[in-house]
Amino acid sequence: MLKLTPEQMPSKRSFKPAVDLLRQIREAAPAGAEVLTIALERERGYVSRYDLPLPARNQSSPEIIFLAERIVKFMLWSSGGWRVMLSGPQKVCQAIRRAYAPKGSRKFDCRFMSRVYGCKMIVERLPLNEIPQSHERALMMDRNIGGSRLGFELNVDDFKVCAVRNGREIFSAEFSWEPSTQRDPDYHYSRINAALQMAASHLRRVDAIGGSTPGIVVDNRIKAATIFRAVPESGFDAARDIFIRLADEWQVPVEVANNGDIAALSGLIDMGRKGVLGIRFGNSEAGGYIDNRGCLTGRLNELAFAPVDLHPSAPHDEWSGDIGVGSQYFSQPAVNRIALKKGIHFPAKMPLDQRIVRIQEKMLEGDSAALNVFQQIGLYLGYTIPWYREFYDCNHFMILGGVTAGLGGVLMQETARLILHDRFPELAEQVGVLTQVEKIRKSGQAFAAATLPLLRPFTEGQNKHVGR
Repeated sequence: MLKLTPEQMPSKRSFKPAVDLLRQIREAAPAGAEVLTIALERERGYVSRYDLPLPARNQSSPEIIFLAERIVKFMLWSSGGWRVMLSGPQKVCQAIRRAYAPKGSRKFDCRFMSRVYGCKMIVERLPLNEIPQSHERALMMDRNIGGSRLGFELNVDDFKVCAVRNGREIFSAEFSWEPSTQRDPDYHYSRINAALQMAASHLRRVDAIGGSTPGIVVDNRIKAATIFRAVPESGFDAARDIFIRLADEWQVPVEVANNGDIAALSGLIDMGRKGVLGIRFGNSEAGGYIDNRGCLTGRLNELAFAPVDLHPSAPHDEWSGDIGVGSQYFSQPAVNRIALKKGIHFPAKMPLDQRIVRIQEKMLEGDSAALNVFQQIGLYLGYTIPWYREFYDCNHFMILGGVTAGLGGVLMQETARLILHDRFPELAEQVGVLTQVEKIRKSGQAFAAATLPLLRPFTEGQNKHVGR
């Protein structure tokens, strides 16, 4: 393990971890304390729930209202939901309801969730006995990956397809495309379908198709995605149903999940890890989740918008209008922002991915500022992992993306471990931080996606074996 002196440890002066305030409130709550209960309902009646014990006094203090609003925000973007149910102090519940109104301070979140679920977002206060318990979707991989299957992975610059027969990949290919500039969703459909036809030529038949795509997917329908950025609103219905169209044409089961979930599923397939939260550092932050039973849950996992920092001067997210959200801490732009603050300069027009490479080169040259950039990200990660665990049942955190490659990824990983050992010793032995895994096959997520149609609803007591 790396040994850092106090002088080498990165700064926390401008970072106020959400988990610190949560700990303070919990410590002030007596045994049998009153509880603020938050439950979110999403598609098909799935529910995520969180209970926050409250102090005996000042249960509606500004700090509690602030943290409660941040918890609702986190749950919306980690789990998703069109209905927010609250039980607790009236003042706290009213403040949340005002914030998540169509014209409230969190109007972006309200409008976005209304678009995702196709209905008006509701925030209501209910008696505790009317708040439902958690009821999460649970899809488990079958023990045997049999039959003949196609898989695809969509990205902004390229996409991949593969053909799988009885758990063995027999064909894979990668294609360049420009989806985010195309107004007609037929462009996307025809390119994907032609590639699948090519892959299918290596099989005698096709039993199922699985896919991995950026953006938000609900019931195999795209609700928001960068690959459809140029599609006008009038044509978005066709874009939204592109995977339904594939199922109609191929007449086989088709199952699609977001790239983050499939990245976590790749870790399950290749490493045998369950209880995995994957965090991908890209142009923004993406997330994926496999629970401790080895199940996909269908949660949104849009961690880019999930709050992690409560500092009043936290970085601002231009899209959502909020501050302190994950995209500002676990992404290429975050690394670039920290590097500039550390005095590292770049040509004005140098793309972000090239800047990351330059920082990594300077780090290998022994540049202390470059080293501290990755240590700072590691500090953010170390304080954020306990916060993420409040909402995810997992012990493995897999950090992915070019930012996490090489020595930079090692520094991030080890700094996070040091923070856990120092500030959260009760978690340090339970939680593992994993970097990119070289053994994951080249086709990676396309292969993992091909297994998706073999997932089935999970019920307690059934065979829980996972693997090929």
